[in-house]
Amino acid sequence: MERKKAIRKQVFCFRKEVPDAEILEKSRSITKKVIELQEWKDASCIFAYMDFNKEVMTGELIETAWKQGKQVAVPKVKGKKMTFHYITDFDQCETSNFGIAEPVDGLPEADTTDALIIVPGVAFDKDRHRIGYGGGYYDRFLSVHHELPTAAVAFSWQLLEEIPSEPTDIKPNYLITEHDIYRKEVEA
Repeated sequence: MERKKAIRKQVFCFRKEVPDAEILEKSRSITKKVIELQEWKDASCIFAYMDFNKEVMTGELIETAWKQGKQVAVPKVKGKKMTFHYITDFDQCETSNFGIAEPVDGLPEADTTDALIIVPGVAFDKDRHRIGYGGGYYDRFLSVHHELPTAAVAFSWQLLEEIPSEPTDIKPNYLITEHDIYRKEVEA
């Protein structure tokens, strides 16, 4: 846990220095790779996070999903639970206590089994191990919705040689950076 905290601190310090123009350019490159995935093409719904504080930007990804006629669901956190709710417009979100845009109360909870989940993270390694923000929200959500394909998105500078992992950590099927796509190995 201490090593994960140190990695978070290191990445947060680094990303403060990354220019906004670089974040935008690399986010667009990542978006192009995501929408070429077969899992994207097959999905009727995209579960996407609302980017915050120099994460890979998801606005263009969400807009592309809408243009392609897909549903979009974004996360809402209450206590220790994270749920996804359908939105049809960014105006259906408000800033949470964490400073992150979340769907307003009253929007329907996503219940589709035909979705691709876009996963955020602080740091990754090439084996798709992930360090999140420390709340365990995505690991808990993914442990229940393990049948849905997942694609984590990250900038190449978020990749480290090795990420410490625990049995409760869930690796995404894909890790997509502006340069590469790391995939889950097909099991024989």
